[in-house]
Amino acid sequence: MGFEKEYQAFLNAHLQARTGERLRRLQEGHNQAERLFLKQVWWPLFYHFRYLHPEYEVNDFKDGKRYLDFAYIRPAIRICLEVDGYGPHLKNISRWQFSDNLERQNQLVIDG
Repeated sequence: MGFEKEYQAFLNAHLQARTGERLRRLQEGHNQAERLFLKQVWWPLFYHFRYLHPEYEVNDFKDGKRYLDFAYIRPAIRICLEVDGYGPHLKNISRWQFSDNLERQNQLVIDG
């Protein structure tokens, strides 16, 4: 199958498996930049989406929840992938949001 069919199957499988906040985050957080990353970077390298989880929920150090753009998870391997475009992440954010974004990034690195 080509990218479009595989992508739709991948996204639909994750949408059907989620409820509540996890579902809302996937519906609202998975946008053009994430799709473009999959099409132009991920797909040409791997030609599949196995082990890849979009808008993956993790606990943060304040006992809250954060969502990774993608998590690649298989035995002995855990990789966080963030697609940070200028528009949604930096263009109109406040100082508090900027600080929170840096804190989030640092905590993800520290937590492995």
